[in-house]
Amino acid sequence: MTEVKRGGSFGQAVKAVLWSFFGVRKRRDLEADATQLNPLHVLIVALIAAGVFIGVLILIVRAVVG
Repeated sequence: MTEVKRGGSFGQAVKAVLWSFFGVRKRRDLEADATQLNPLHVLIVALIAAGVFIGVLILIVRAVVG
């Protein structure tokens, strides 16, 4: 079996995940990300971004309600 070397940086993973949260990724960029980015980096960034997003929503709701 051949191992695919993924040399994408953590910063590239952050950029890809944040643009994906907004839903504005180009197909060309998506295909490049699929071949270059480390899936572990993408997973870590996605979990952190989701946690921050949920935290911001909770703070907004608490500010409006309380």
